[in-house]
Amino acid sequence: MNKTSPLAIMAMIGAAVLCFGILSVDAADNGWITGTVKYEGTPPKPRPVDITKDKEVCGLKPHFEEDLIVGANGGIANAVVYVADAKAKPKPETVIFDQKGCDYEPHVLAFAAGSTIQIKNDDGILHNIHTYSTKNPPINIAQPQFKKVIAVKVEKPELIKVTCDAHGWMKGWWFSAANPYYAVTDKNGNFTIKDVPPGNYEVTVWQEKLGEQKHQVSVKAGAPTTLDVSMKPKA
Repeated sequence: MNKTSPLAIMAMIGAAVLCFGILSVDAADNGWITGTVKYEGTPPKPRPVDITKDKEVCGLKPHFEEDLIVGANGGIANAVVYVADAKAKPKPETVIFDQKGCDYEPHVLAFAAGSTIQIKNDDGILHNIHTYSTKNPPINIAQPQFKKVIAVKVEKPELIKVTCDAHGWMKGWWFSAANPYYAVTDKNGNFTIKDVPPGNYEVTVWQEKLGEQKHQVSVKAGAPTTLDVSMKPKA
């Protein structure tokens, strides 16, 4: 049996340490963008929605317009934040877009271009997925109760409006991203975009009712870049 000499073992250990050292340095080369999107001024009160159909399912809970949701701290939910000019290929995945209680969950779904959307119907009633797009083929598909999941692939970057022809109050959005650097704010308006290479970028913030803002940021290696944004109704 051949025996490995102590010198060879030491050399292999050194190579492994060097390899892991290089990997850790590479990982540390990227930074991240984090912050909050807040409403400027006194936010409007949530507007209730009249349930006019399938009340035995859709009327089990109160419904409110979701085009502007502001938390107790003034943070805006469901705003899309993305690094528009970053040069990197998108990383497609499979994501879930649910119809639950006659609402879309999530209201705004962000994913990489080329991803597959699993459209679920948890309500056991007829829904209809109707998208409004220009770069991707629009869809208009009935989803009866027995068709629990419909898979749709979105190939190109685009912001897509989604409605239900069966229930007019159901509205949502798909954001198909051109690169991996995007996020959707949580219920308190917070977001983080991870693993952004160092450099100067233009960050776009979009909210369906308040419009779009652009901000310049500088990302440094291994460090956070803070971007706090305030938005108000368009004049």
